[in-house]
Amino acid sequence: MAAPNLSRMAFRSSKLLARPSHLLSAQLLMQMQSPSPLTRKMSVDAHSVASQLNSSGLLRTQGLIGGKWSDAYDGKTIKVYNPATGESIVDIACMGGRETNDAISAAYDAYRSWSKTTAAERSKFLRKWYDLLMVHKEELAQLITLEQGKPLKESIGEINYGAGFIEFAAEEAKRIYGDIIPAPLSDRRLFVLKQPVGVVGAITPWNFPLAMITRKVGPALACGCTVVIKPSELTPLTALAAAELSIQAGIPAGVVNVVMGNAPDIGDALIASPQVRKITFTGSTAVGKKLMAGSAETVKKVSLELGGNAPCIVFDDADLDVAVKGTLAAKFRNSGQTCVCANRIIVQEGIYEKFANALRDAVQNMKVGDGFSEGVAQGPLINEAAVKKVETLIHDATSKGAKVILGGKRHSLGFTFYEPTVISDVNSEMRISREEAFGPVAPLLRFKTEEDAIRIANDTNAGLGSYIFTNSIQRSWRVAEALEYGLVGVNEGVISTEVAPFGGYKQSGLGREGSKYGMDEYLEIKYVCLGNMNKE
Repeated sequence: MAAPNLSRMAFRSSKLLARPSHLLSAQLLMQMQSPSPLTRKMSVDAHSVASQLNSSGLLRTQGLIGGKWSDAYDGKTIKVYNPATGESIVDIACMGGRETNDAISAAYDAYRSWSKTTAAERSKFLRKWYDLLMVHKEELAQLITLEQGKPLKESIGEINYGAGFIEFAAEEAKRIYGDIIPAPLSDRRLFVLKQPVGVVGAITPWNFPLAMITRKVGPALACGCTVVIKPSELTPLTALAAAELSIQAGIPAGVVNVVMGNAPDIGDALIASPQVRKITFTGSTAVGKKLMAGSAETVKKVSLELGGNAPCIVFDDADLDVAVKGTLAAKFRNSGQTCVCANRIIVQEGIYEKFANALRDAVQNMKVGDGFSEGVAQGPLINEAAVKKVETLIHDATSKGAKVILGGKRHSLGFTFYEPTVISDVNSEMRISREEAFGPVAPLLRFKTEEDAIRIANDTNAGLGSYIFTNSIQRSWRVAEALEYGLVGVNEGVISTEVAPFGGYKQSGLGREGSKYGMDEYLEIKYVCLGNMNKE
């Protein structure tokens, strides 16, 4: 069976399907308010940032193939937009299948030598890359805010987080151990080798433009693999800047390659090539399934970090301040645009009203604006389609009895800004309880007993992140074991770290990223039997 044609399959997740905000209809643009003086100031600041990044050499617009920066072969370009203003930042190369095949060939050729380097050598290269990421932390953070929209403080946090995966991989490169197995016969010696899987195709989303790349590329390179990265066409600039720093770190040509532009063509090339031995993908469950199907033709290894529908369970015995603070972090970080965002806040009836009021008051104090502005806690959504999805889910919920107790509409700043929103009286039949909102909306559901909470939380095909707030050690242990999720945060809303495994149950994916467990995703296990060992 031929590999599926992903161009017919909408090779983009709900996170990637969304159209850029510049494609708003003229009618909708006329309905928006005229830019305020604040908005105009933001625009000027963004241009200044872009100019500074260009001067620093980190604002790249070409793909990276075999150590050389390259335009699209047909000269095509696409624009990258600032979601806070709707303005174009820069035109980048719009690559496709031909460029991807050349990037695969470059990675395949580089693999022959890179896989033979010692673990200590690979570790030194990665450590240098980490050092450069940290030296350029401010510029990279500005680049993330410029193309993705998150507040600058969050962008700086992403650089620390994302660079941490490179640092961890540099350390773990020297700890990829094999094994000796006691032989059943006296003249045999049995041992196990771990070897790199080969060329890796890494497909990443727009919501964490650096961390979703380093979480894949760090361990891949540490294990001796080479990579072809396909960043989101919405946020490719951070990936290109990171690739530039990998060159400065001395990582050999062809080990890291970046192609971006025509997602269906790039995806088709990656899954069809027999030289690509692994696909690692972060995005929607729907696209993950298509990648699995496409990879079956050449029987590639696949790791998938897919959609979530995270429950955040608040028990009557929870510390209210801790629960509100943790819920804010779990729900509103990156404007609700993370795969582990609290999608359903499930609150026990005894504390429901008190919690709802406290959460509303806390959310009301969140400042919305351009990520470069002082004190901003929430930036824009990535584009117009993301806003429309939030509006659709809220409309469905309110039409079925939910109540908006805060927000619930577009922000007066215009563009793709949306008011931080809290809605109460949500139930499991509403779409917002069944679908990943990917926006700044906190839906509150009630429950009576611990068993009810677990049943509601597990009533989904997803199983990525989850959260519990309780002061009972016994309950936290029971519920953590009962939840069908790959990650459980107890009295904490931000739990991702490079030293712990990240991945989901059920339709939230396959495999793990980060930690020592994430290293195994890029390794093959080889068993070697030595016979006739008793002979001289």
